[in-house]
Amino acid sequence: MAWERKVMRVVRVRNQQQVGTLARLLSAISDHGGSVGTIELLSETANSVTRDISVYAESLEHMEQLIEEISNNEGTKVITVRDEVLELHQKGKIAIRSRYPVDSLSTLRRVYTPGVAEVCLKIAKDPSQARLYTSASHMVAIVTDGTAVLGLGDIGPLAGMPVMEGKAMLMETLVGLSGMPILLNTKDPDEIIATVANIAPTFAAIQLEDISAPRCFYIEEKLQQMLDIPVMHDDQHGTAVVSTAALLVAARRTGVALNESKIGQIGLGAAGFATANMLMRLTRNPVYGADLSQEALNRLKAAGGRPSTLKEIMATCDIIISTTGAAGLIKPEMVRKGQIILALSNPNAEIEPDVAIAAGAIFAADGKSVNNVLGFPGIFRGAVDAQAFRISHEMLAAAAHTIADMAPSGELVPNPLDKQVHMAVARAVASMAMKQGIARADYVPYAEE
Repeated sequence: MAWERKVMRVVRVRNQQQVGTLARLLSAISDHGGSVGTIELLSETANSVTRDISVYAESLEHMEQLIEEISNNEGTKVITVRDEVLELHQKGKIAIRSRYPVDSLSTLRRVYTPGVAEVCLKIAKDPSQARLYTSASHMVAIVTDGTAVLGLGDIGPLAGMPVMEGKAMLMETLVGLSGMPILLNTKDPDEIIATVANIAPTFAAIQLEDISAPRCFYIEEKLQQMLDIPVMHDDQHGTAVVSTAALLVAARRTGVALNESKIGQIGLGAAGFATANMLMRLTRNPVYGADLSQEALNRLKAAGGRPSTLKEIMATCDIIISTTGAAGLIKPEMVRKGQIILALSNPNAEIEPDVAIAAGAIFAADGKSVNNVLGFPGIFRGAVDAQAFRISHEMLAAAAHTIADMAPSGELVPNPLDKQVHMAVARAVASMAMKQGIARADYVPYAEE
């Protein structure tokens, strides 16, 4: 399918006004493994037709081959090739804007000097007033060192900025929080901890992002101990929440009882370890885990899990979750009849769902629909609204159950763009924070829902 391809370009072509020219062009793209999205007619004359065609390919090299085939099509001239993704990112995807127009001296005196001095003195006397009178009430730091960006690995903080901007866009669009990307030019965990702690007064919460394991565990733990605002590593807990929600839906649909099932987690990086940990606390049973790293296996054992192997997990577990990034890792012959398999690596799963089903799985899904965008916006909104000191396991569990409960019939998870889902998650998280006594305030949203 087109949306599963990795590379997209908009190719502007001028075709001769002859029957079959466009048909040959589309056939050439298809015959060489490409696919076509939208086709927009731009102009038409007696001699030619100009169109913009969205073309999808597996890789940059594949795209170059497709462009060459288009150029060689009889009656076709390629005018331009545009990368709409790069165009969208030009000058960045986010900006800070004033909430009020400064269009008179009267307004200037109120938002700046001399009027602002009164507000400063008020906060100096009572720091809690900063939540009422400054943007710190809704600002979330999105912090990265660029060591584990998407599936690209250690590409550095600056190269990770487009992802941080995307997170900020989603946070603002879906729940109204103001995300601020923070790029750290250091990989030293203690320097990261010190830097985040020093800038923390600016923010209502800290979202750690794309920081590699095992450093991410230490950084998150230390910051949670030091700060009295919510700190969450999204690659761990956002992914764990949505994975758990998907598993809850799958279990309900198949009639499988989670607390009576043997669960295996393949891959114990940030997402895998957090998912295993969450499921152990949810079911009160150990999760079997496999990983190439002995340190990761030791970490699972210390948390109450059972180190295992890929072979043992596939042979004995009823439920398998895989987050390894290794496409095709799970072979069809490893699948046992009646298993639930969530192969969540993107863009290519450890085993494709249809292959797993054909091999005997009772339920199978991949990572295309299980995305942490369903988790982190509502989790942070709820924690910020309740002015929580931290984000607890119970708050995360409340988020997972809410997401699962709102999944439409026939779907594994809800639509990630449904704002009602995110606000329901926020309410559940805030309510749990108050129930646990780790919130400073009753649930009073800072903005209209």
